[in-house]
Amino acid sequence: MEFIKPMTGTTPGRRFMTGLSSRVITKKTPEKSLKVILPKISGRDVWGRVSVRHQGGRHKRFLRRIDFKRDKYDIVATVMAIEYDPNRSANIALLHYLDGEKRYILAPEGLKVGEKLQSAKQAEIKSGNSLSLSAIPVGTLIHNIELVPNRGGQLIRSAGSAAVVMAKEKNYVQVKMPSGEIRKLNDQCFATIGQVGNIEWKNIHFGKAGRKRHLGIRPTVRGTAQNPRSHPHGGGEGRSGVGMKYPKTPWGKHARGKKTRKRNKPSNKFIVQRRK
Repeated sequence: MEFIKPMTGTTPGRRFMTGLSSRVITKKTPEKSLKVILPKISGRDVWGRVSVRHQGGRHKRFLRRIDFKRDKYDIVATVMAIEYDPNRSANIALLHYLDGEKRYILAPEGLKVGEKLQSAKQAEIKSGNSLSLSAIPVGTLIHNIELVPNRGGQLIRSAGSAAVVMAKEKNYVQVKMPSGEIRKLNDQCFATIGQVGNIEWKNIHFGKAGRKRHLGIRPTVRGTAQNPRSHPHGGGEGRSGVGMKYPKTPWGKHARGKKTRKRNKPSNKFIVQRRK
């Protein structure tokens, strides 16, 4: 179980800064065969224009290749290490398979070094094991869920998140997401048992702006502080506020209350209950 530790307040920036304890981390350097240098994109598209604001300037990183598919079926793997991954909020676990292959997976809550894990259509209901939704009992916490069979896990991959198996009907399984949405999924889709670890990640206090810059997060400026050319909220004499009927994005679209989901989206038929 992780816990939050306060930093020594030697400077104003560190006075209220907190971080996660590293006692669950058992290996500091990533596996050489499973890492590549992650290129910096800084929110730019293929033409070099900013397509995602507030990104850029982060520390150099290595990308760890994570096995979201869990497609080594019926081969037992041993957990050799729990590692920090700078590219995601969750920690990762290094698995050694009996045939000699090494792979990274997302580390679920409570996973320990030395445990045996397996991926199979009918595996033991144990945290870290991956199996098809048809074999998972109702009420079980799951993560790393496939939307389409054999595509690899796409849902529930961030620290502390988990979905719940709610019901089963014919060839579908109803799964409740953290947002409250209940969705039907093919019962041949694979999912991993348990809750994603590193639960306390969202409760840390960064303490200073520089720590965000190391993560590649650039400053966000309020719309009311900008000029009218840069933002719909800008302009006016003094601190005049928004100055229009609805809050808007920098591109003039309604920012609150307007539904943006397409009415005839094909996946609507799989949503049993919309998110709150």
